[in-house]
Amino acid sequence: MSKLIRVLRNIVIGLVVFYLALFGLTKAIRYPEPIAAIKLGLAPASKTPDLMPGHWIKSQANPSMAWSVANSENPTVVTWDGEKISFDEFLSKTKTNAFIIIRNGEITFEKYLNGKSKESRLPSYSAAKTMTSIMIGQLITQGKLKESDTFVSILPEFKNGTSFDAVTIQHLLDMQSGIGVSDNYPTGPSGWGVAIAQMYASTDLNWFLKNNRKMAQEPGTHPEYRSVDTQLLGLVIHKLTGMKVADYFSENVWKPIGAEYDAYWNVDHVGGQEKTFCCFNAAARDYARVGQMLLNPAGIKIDNKEIISPMWMKRLTNPVTTLDHNWGYSAQVWHPFPGTTMLLGLHGQYVYTDPNYQVVIVKLSDEPTDNGDFEELTAAVLKEISEQN
Repeated sequence: MSKLIRVLRNIVIGLVVFYLALFGLTKAIRYPEPIAAIKLGLAPASKTPDLMPGHWIKSQANPSMAWSVANSENPTVVTWDGEKISFDEFLSKTKTNAFIIIRNGEITFEKYLNGKSKESRLPSYSAAKTMTSIMIGQLITQGKLKESDTFVSILPEFKNGTSFDAVTIQHLLDMQSGIGVSDNYPTGPSGWGVAIAQMYASTDLNWFLKNNRKMAQEPGTHPEYRSVDTQLLGLVIHKLTGMKVADYFSENVWKPIGAEYDAYWNVDHVGGQEKTFCCFNAAARDYARVGQMLLNPAGIKIDNKEIISPMWMKRLTNPVTTLDHNWGYSAQVWHPFPGTTMLLGLHGQYVYTDPNYQVVIVKLSDEPTDNGDFEELTAAVLKEISEQN
């Protein structure tokens, strides 16, 4: 019996020592404590908003801006990888949680799966980048910022004497900074230590960014999708407005567009910095409101408050470079097909717009990280649906 007790004691001591070592490591690299980090790494996409602290984004529903609901279309068959499959199979294959079609300003189809509802607050992942760009556009329109400004001219504490100091707001908007934090997302625990995963889980974004200013290319020479660019834009918004990014977004975007539900932006730590490259969480219908704005080439002004100026709408809706999938890109917005725009996030988050058909499609999902060519295939399905009526 005494031998068994000694064995158990040694196991317990070993586990405690191992946990303390992990705790020290996570503390040193500004990760959540080990158990929280493991939960975050293993959770499905739709569960992650509750695993990180955040700032609320207050809404202000406006009855005059409420959606008209027609439910007048019912997709039955779509083309997936060259084959016809049922629409329900498509939703299941791509682990869809919410799917909405807005046509000519009214909801013509709306479906929720896996226990989700119209009130469910679902994550954007990188679709949040467009929210960040809308705020940057406002600051430029107001004359508080220029695209030619360097990042370090606004936040000089980040100067490091390399070509990082030459990175401009335009470089950040169009994914041309050259900063060496790539967006490779290996699956499983082996991927938790890569730079992008560290930034996602970080409990101290300033620390992370100051320790990741090494350049992979010279600014403006090599377009490559990098979430770090958008995070730097978030710091600019905070610095120039003197407000939490969430509060600024609430007052200058979310309330004016009549969002029905409060949203939530995850931060690095309680009271800290919003993760503006991702981690915006909202109801599907309110994501559709953002997409609806992108259908108007004249910009968006509501009650004499300019949300998106005509100049910035042109910037958002005209590609200036080419990135993944050979899709166009500009100012934190994807252009998968001529004349279209798309907000796109990891794990299958889409807000697709086509002004030619006055269509917005929202698809929010729980796809695995390694989903092959699902982005291209899904974008093709959204295009097909948008052109059906």
